[in-house]
Amino acid sequence: MSFVPPGTGWPDDPATPDTPVALDPADVRRLAAESWTLAELTARQSVCRACPRLVEWREEVAEVKRRMFADETYWGRPVPGWGAEEPRILLVGLAPAAHGGNRTGRIFTGDRSGDWLFASLHRCGLAAQETSTYAGDGQELLGTRVVASVRCAPPANKPLPEEKAACFPWMAREVSLVAPYVRVVVALGGFAWQAMWPALREAGYALPRSRPPFGHGAEVEVAYGERPVTLIGCYHPSQQNTFTGRVTAHMLDEIFERARSLAV
Repeated sequence: MSFVPPGTGWPDDPATPDTPVALDPADVRRLAAESWTLAELTARQSVCRACPRLVEWREEVAEVKRRMFADETYWGRPVPGWGAEEPRILLVGLAPAAHGGNRTGRIFTGDRSGDWLFASLHRCGLAAQETSTYAGDGQELLGTRVVASVRCAPPANKPLPEEKAACFPWMAREVSLVAPYVRVVVALGGFAWQAMWPALREAGYALPRSRPPFGHGAEVEVAYGERPVTLIGCYHPSQQNTFTGRVTAHMLDEIFERARSLAV
């Protein structure tokens, strides 16, 4: 089996054998729109099979595996949103890593980017532990939720435009369900910055006519109803960025301390 069947005991698996499966973009739109709770939505996200290329890739990776994880079972399914159900801070990423979230079943968990991210969140009081290594490890996000604009690990970390479009309703619906609570949205990288704007608009946020440029520490104030919400840009804690010093632990801490102060 090249993926974990839903309802077979994987820690925090939101789905059951009866969870409806999206087989094409039309199914995604329908099932996302008909999801009235985060539990229902994340379950449906986690079994989606709407993009043949992504399904083939994520399951191939789960079957072949990386040598250092050869003895592990890979999740091999879409990685749903995760964290607080009434978050004041929403983190947005691009897609799970092939040997990170696609292996562990939890976004940013089990890869180097997550090592940096969760360590910073913990230092800033937004995560219960400084590490996030596998589902069910006791990690908990505090007042914070993390989502990805694409739920499956893509080849070369580059989802195709049609795959982004197919996955968009999952993200848009999740953003809509948590919108009444969110005070700050942090985009982890330029791709996430681009992806979150249409999701925010569809969720009912009042946005500028043109999207401001992405930058580390960039801030834009928008509104959800009468409540101000701050959008913050943050360089992605990828290995490329952390190895070259483009992102440091201090830089991440500054972003999340700022987010926490605004979310009070």
